Amino acid sequence: MSKKRLQTLCDVRRYLAGLLNRYEEKEIDEIHLKAAAYVSNILTSTIKDSELEQRIDKLEEQLNNNENGNIRKAS
Repeated sequence: MSKKRLQTLCDVRRYLAGLLNRYEEKEIDEIHLKAAAYVSNILTSTIKDSELEQRIDKLEEQLNNNENGNIRKAS
């Protein structure tokens, strides 16, 4: 099996869809499916938190620039 790079929510979605397909084809058992789904859920939360943190950092930077007299419209 090839290494999976799960860096986005879309990557995790595709991975979970693949797992479900493999489970339905009896290639993996329920225990492995549940374990992978559990870890995927943790990864999903981590990705969401990371994306939110990046957005907040960008907004704070824009706010600081505006306070310093560098008024710039948000894009």
